[in-house]
Amino acid sequence: MEVLTLSRIQFAVATYFHFLFVPLTLGLSVLTAIMQTVWYRTGDEDYRRMTKFWGKLFLINFAIGVVTGLTLEFQFGTNWSRYSAYVGDIFGSLLAIEATVAFFLESTFIAVWFFGWNRVSKKVHLLSIWLVAVASNLSAFWILAANAWMQHPVGYTVNGGRAELQDFVAVVTQRYALFQFAHTVSGAFVLAGFFVAGISAWHLLRRREVAFFTRSFTLGITFALAFSLFEVFQGHMNAALVSELQPVKLAAMEAHWETQAGAPIYLVQWPDEAVERNRVQLLGIPPILSFLAYSSADATVRGLKEWPADERPPVLPVFLAFRAMVGLGVLFIALSAFGFWKRKRLTDHPWYLRAMVLAIPLPYVANELGWTVAELGRQPWIVYGLMRTRDAVSPLAPGQVLTTLVGFILVYGLLGAVDVYLLAKYARRGPAAE
Repeated sequence: MEVLTLSRIQFAVATYFHFLFVPLTLGLSVLTAIMQTVWYRTGDEDYRRMTKFWGKLFLINFAIGVVTGLTLEFQFGTNWSRYSAYVGDIFGSLLAIEATVAFFLESTFIAVWFFGWNRVSKKVHLLSIWLVAVASNLSAFWILAANAWMQHPVGYTVNGGRAELQDFVAVVTQRYALFQFAHTVSGAFVLAGFFVAGISAWHLLRRREVAFFTRSFTLGITFALAFSLFEVFQGHMNAALVSELQPVKLAAMEAHWETQAGAPIYLVQWPDEAVERNRVQLLGIPPILSFLAYSSADATVRGLKEWPADERPPVLPVFLAFRAMVGLGVLFIALSAFGFWKRKRLTDHPWYLRAMVLAIPLPYVANELGWTVAELGRQPWIVYGLMRTRDAVSPLAPGQVLTTLVGFILVYGLLGAVDVYLLAKYARRGPAAE
């Protein structure tokens, strides 16, 4: 196997694994801060216990997530050195801000929060968890701004054979960065809401701490419902932006081969890249694709055949990932809406509680599918329209990359097992008794 393929696999392994931890960190930090705020304002001891219980799970996830993030960033220098040399002036500045500002702010105040129970004032302690929540999401912004620049490079000039930063404000305020941040963080909040609701459902099925876990469930499911609905609105905005800036990605997401005005969406499709058409194409609804992409029923949507084959992303995985992500999004709205409706009588619906326990992994899957669409849909470009992926890889021997790839898989497998074990152990144990 060639170096390019091995390096792509290694980066995919590191990215997918790291992103198992990031969304829960972003969402659960905010939920924990909300719980502590309610305790601070009302003095209700249930919310203090909730803060400690869910905060412990947050800390476990945060600690292991930090380790996986460090190895991910190192790969830009080891496996993608040509990319780093070409665009490091832009990409490196964003990662440097994330590390020196957001990450250090987050790390400092998480220590204050963890060790500060009964050692600092309630107000300072509450402030520390909110600073952790804000810093966590601020950290995500800088990473996503860097990725958004790869999706839509702006604010740069090419000088001396490398891209150099010209307009920092344009890089961090472009629509792609803002939309991607809103979409990713909303997905993280949905995941955190389902995580809290699913664990609460497990305890409610066993009639343990019913009042405590009913409150936890209500907070989690409200969070999940609000941001599941927001994802529909924001996802439409993302689709419109992709149709403007990366029309070939949109065509791959919908397996749309022929340029067409009033383009439909087909509910049942199966693309075949070899023959450049869909083997199965049923239940078309015109002109939904044109309207969703361009807010006009008569708009023309460019088909995949408009681009040479070597400039198209891999259609089948992008198409399937997008369809699965949308399907899961609809499921999340249905499950969270029912839970919010029945939040005062949850124990009367054991079938629903069991479904929520089983649903805990699904937002993780949806978030990973979203990254699959974003990153595979950009191919064959590592920086869209500027640098191809094949030109970015380091001049390494295949054996070197294969060795590190196997090492990453083994280490990540161990870390993943530890994380699942610790989360399951403390989640099952429940809150500490008074």
